[in-house]
Amino acid sequence: MKEKYIRIGTSLYKVVQRPLISGDYVKEKILWSYETLRQDYGKNNLPEIEKYDGFCIISDHVNYSQVHGTYLNQYEPVNHVPYSGEFPYIRSFLEHIFGEQIELGLDYLQILYTRPTQMLPILLLVSNERNTGKTTFLRFLKMIFGKNATFNTNEDFRSQFNADWAHRLLVLVDELLLNKMEDTEKIKNLSTAGDYKIEAKGKDRREIEFFAKFVLCSNNEKNPIIIPKEEVRFWVRKINPVEKDNIRLREQMVKEIPYFLYYLLNRKLSTQNTSRMWFSPAMLETSALQKIKKYNTNKIEMEIATYCLELMERLERDKVLCCPADFLDVIRNAGLKTDITQVRSILKDGWGLRSDKNSDYTFYHIGIDGELFPMKKKGRYFEIGRDDIDKILL
Repeated sequence: MKEKYIRIGTSLYKVVQRPLISGDYVKEKILWSYETLRQDYGKNNLPEIEKYDGFCIISDHVNYSQVHGTYLNQYEPVNHVPYSGEFPYIRSFLEHIFGEQIELGLDYLQILYTRPTQMLPILLLVSNERNTGKTTFLRFLKMIFGKNATFNTNEDFRSQFNADWAHRLLVLVDELLLNKMEDTEKIKNLSTAGDYKIEAKGKDRREIEFFAKFVLCSNNEKNPIIIPKEEVRFWVRKINPVEKDNIRLREQMVKEIPYFLYYLLNRKLSTQNTSRMWFSPAMLETSALQKIKKYNTNKIEMEIATYCLELMERLERDKVLCCPADFLDVIRNAGLKTDITQVRSILKDGWGLRSDKNSDYTFYHIGIDGELFPMKKKGRYFEIGRDDIDKILL
């Protein structure tokens, strides 16, 4: 095969075919040097080099173009040609994953394929049972969208370097476990971000158009990620075990992908665009989502409410003055994990409280022996009344 070289700006790349365990090949661009090129070919016999001013990222699966003006598209084409035919294995598998929401699932996949820049909800598949097909679904998406889908780990979200995934269509995470509020905030913000700063080691940060969607899987049904009760950006599905394991399912579905894509191109969407993430929150409401919301908010919320009630009863008052930071030690002493963002969200968004007053106040700590310790403080405090507590505890 004739070797191919391209120049992007002032950098030279060699286009190579990297072999995979499966026997397939994946095309990659690796940095090359002009000195190596001259050593290989001789300075008077250099190969033709395609020249571009830079990279761009234009996502399109139906009318894909590798070159846009003088820029080379970093987004990869889908290597499946749509063709009319039946796809019984894919259909059966998707019915297993999406169950009674199969039409929403097909809409989700159709929008991914035909409208890749459309924002979509964060899809989270959960089950504490084995052999459910969660990981197979991630691999199915990878089979369709190729290098435009990438697998991330929990640590990848916490790293400042994101150049290997920030320009992809799909970020896939198996074994999700992000139990800090800042993790949730980051994924939530990314799911609706139109632009994002991309950063690689040793290189300056630069802004790109961001259109990645997140598909997450977890064996933890209760607390894979913190989802506050007012949050509307998650679609959580509980996946049941498959009735009969099919060890050839992957290769059977690969053969059907062209037929499935043809179906998506010609299928009429069952929903209309009713929110910035297409689906209305009511459509995505599931018992699995409610289970996570209750687990994440109720324990911390109950701890705050119970503590405030005890203070009111012992002080014989009908209100408590406090700032979110005052409850951090209280909650941690109860063996729960939280941060100031989550506590503030409970007080402001969950309980509807306002912190308009900024002055001196007293907060009380309850000692191990039950003794009260008054703490003189100053800040923009909340007033928690008995009625607020009764709404939570009764």
